[in-house]
Amino acid sequence: MASLLRRVKSKMSIFAHRKARGMLEGEYGSVFKGRSLDFDDLRAYVPGDEVRDIDWKATARHGSPLVRRYAAVRRQTLLLVTDTGRNMAAESRDGEEKKDIAVMAMGVVGYLAQRHGDAVGLVCGDTGGSRTIPAKAGEAHLERVLREVHDGASLAGEPSRIETQLEYVAQRFPQRLLLLVVADELLPGTETERLLRRLRAQHEILWLTVRDAELAGAAATGDSYDVAAPGQRSGQQSGLLPGRLAASPAVAAAYTRARDERDAARTSLLRRLGIAEADAGSSHDVVPAVFALLERHRRGR
Repeated sequence: MASLLRRVKSKMSIFAHRKARGMLEGEYGSVFKGRSLDFDDLRAYVPGDEVRDIDWKATARHGSPLVRRYAAVRRQTLLLVTDTGRNMAAESRDGEEKKDIAVMAMGVVGYLAQRHGDAVGLVCGDTGGSRTIPAKAGEAHLERVLREVHDGASLAGEPSRIETQLEYVAQRFPQRLLLLVVADELLPGTETERLLRRLRAQHEILWLTVRDAELAGAAATGDSYDVAAPGQRSGQQSGLLPGRLAASPAVAAAYTRARDERDAARTSLLRRLGIAEADAGSSHDVVPAVFALLERHRRGR
């Protein structure tokens, strides 16, 4: 059985040279820095410091800007939260199974956590409930976590519902954690917002969206439609809708509008709550997406 973690490391080596990997690890290391940790002392503001770290009361007394410094906590717990319902066994925008992209994203962040000595745990599941693997350190443990996600998602499984896993985390994990939530193109509702508000008050949250396949195919992008040849993989140019539907400008426009509205609603909610988001449509996108995600989180966007 091929090692999933070895595949993750291979992708990281291909898409991130030594300098980039160092920057990626630096971004991960900064996730908790200066956020709800133990106060250490004050020092003079220097250009490049985060404005939100300025202690305005102390600044007023002192007469020049002062920023708060915090004692760095060297060990954290990363909790990977993902959907293993049948949605994640469907195709992504690039034609891969979405679960492969999810495994790659969790593998990259999990590997960074291991390099920092952090423990990694997992919560996954579907509408039927959630499964958990307690947080531990070590590459063998991370391989087990990735294998649980990879083998747990199938087209024969229960429907997807990431809110089930978010509710599980809210009820079972009171200690402060770093959460990496990996889900598909969620359309958030009132329950989603309730759960994320509750979790955001307790935890640091990163959100990575796995992009769905373009169901309308070429028609959605304005290209001419060509009926798939026998044996052609669905999701390549011709799209996943039957020929006449995919070729219909009205269907393509409705599909595109629904997708854009879903994206806008999700992005708006996450921004309001101060949760950084990135997306990936293929495993090739994962390393740059993770870098962007960590950087957005550090900047408080």
